[in-house]
Amino acid sequence: MADLFVDDIPGGTPPDALRDDAPLADRLRPRVLDDVVGQDHLTGPEGAIGRMVAAGKLSSMILWGPPGTGKTTIARLLAAAVGMRFEAVSAVFSGVADLKKAFAAADKAALAGQRTLLFVDEIHRFNRAQQDGFLPFVERGTVTLVGATTENPSFVLNAALLSRAQVLILRRLDTEALETLISRGEGLEGPLPLTAEARNALVASADGDGRFLLNQAETLYSARIDNPLDPAGLGKFLQRRVAVYDKDRDGHYNLISALHKSLRGSDPQASLYYMARMLTAGEEPLYVLRRLVLFASEDIGLADPQALTQCLAAKDAYQFLGSPEGELAIVQACLYCATAPKSNAVYGAQKAAWKSARETGSLAPPANILNAPTKLMKDIGYGKNYAYDHNTDDGFSGAHYWPDDMEPQEYYQPVERGFERKVRERMDWWAKKRAQLQNE
Repeated sequence: MADLFVDDIPGGTPPDALRDDAPLADRLRPRVLDDVVGQDHLTGPEGAIGRMVAAGKLSSMILWGPPGTGKTTIARLLAAAVGMRFEAVSAVFSGVADLKKAFAAADKAALAGQRTLLFVDEIHRFNRAQQDGFLPFVERGTVTLVGATTENPSFVLNAALLSRAQVLILRRLDTEALETLISRGEGLEGPLPLTAEARNALVASADGDGRFLLNQAETLYSARIDNPLDPAGLGKFLQRRVAVYDKDRDGHYNLISALHKSLRGSDPQASLYYMARMLTAGEEPLYVLRRLVLFASEDIGLADPQALTQCLAAKDAYQFLGSPEGELAIVQACLYCATAPKSNAVYGAQKAAWKSARETGSLAPPANILNAPTKLMKDIGYGKNYAYDHNTDDGFSGAHYWPDDMEPQEYYQPVERGFERKVRERMDWWAKKRAQLQNE
C-alpha cells in the first residue's frame, strides 16, 4: 500500500490534514487544478475540464491514463472546484454493498441540495453487470460519475456506460512535468543527493509516473546520503520503474501495432525498438515470432519469398537455442522483414479469392480438366481434349480453367517491387500468349 495516495482509498485523509511524516507524494498533492502538472490539455482554460469548471457544471467522465498521472487528484479537485460533495470508492476494495451505501448517501445529500461527485477508482475492475448498476443513478443525476482507469475504456467498459460519460485521456508525464515535481519535492526536503546527470537519470527512470518518481526521491532523502550519487551509484541504489505492459491488455496491442506498422514502413530501427520493448517487458518470444511469420506473408509475400523462410528459421533457431541466445535469430528475422521489399498482393489475393468462393457456391470446374478414372466419366466428357502443358513448345497450353458459368478473375496483382516484378513479367507473358492461342 506504500505507493498508493492516501485518498486513493475511500475515506482517506484529505490533503489539508496530512501529517508532516506523510509520504512525500501526499504532501505534494496539488490543492487546486492549476497545480496539476502535465495535463494542461485537460485542466487548462481551453481543456475539457477547464471549461466545465469555468461553467460550474460537470458531466460524468472517465479519466483514462497511465499510473501516476493524477487521475485521483483531478477527481478530488474537481469536486472542490465546483462545490460538490466528494464520495470515493475503489473497485479493488469495494463491492455492491459499498456502492449501495454510496448511492444512498448521494440521494440523502441531494435532498439537502448537495450534488455528489462519485469517484470510482479502477472502474474497469467492476464487471459488466456492476457497471450497469451505475446507469440509473447517473441518468437521474443522483451522482456525477468520475471513473479512473489505466485500461482502454473501449475494451473494459460497456457501451451503455461509455455513452453517458466523456472519456478524457491523461498523458504520460513528460520530462518537464517530472522536473516540476522533483523541484517541488526539493522545495520541501532540500536538494536531492545527486549529481546533475544522476538527477536526469532519476527522472528518466520514472517512465512518466509522477508518483513513482516522488517515492524514489523520498527513498533517497530517507537514506541520508552524504556524497551526491552519480548515475552508476544511483543505478545500484534504486531500481528503474518496470515498464507498463500487460500482455493481454492495451499496452500489448499498442506495441504490436507499432511493430507491425514500423515493419510495413521499412524502418528497421523503429521495428527493432518496438520489438525490444515487448521482449524486455516479458512478452513471449514465440508470440513475436508468430507475428513476424504473419507479416512475412501479409506485407511481403512474393516480393521476397525468403522472408517467410527467414521467419520460420528464426522460430526453429529460438526453440533450439532458447533465451537469450535465440533472441538474436528473432532480431535477424525482424530486420530482414523491415528491409525487404513490400507487397500485400498475396494478402489481397487471398481476400478476393475467399470472397469469390463464397459468392459462387458449388460451380463445377470445366469437364476437360477433371480426371476420368472410370469409363462412365470418360463417356460424359471428363478429361476430353485436356491440353497437357508439358507437351507444348513453351510449356504453356493457354487452356481455360474456370467454371463455365464464371468469368475469369484476377485476384493476384503482383507489384513492381522485388521478386514480384519477375512474377509480373511471367504473368504478362502468359496473358499475351493465352490471347494469341485463343485467336488461332
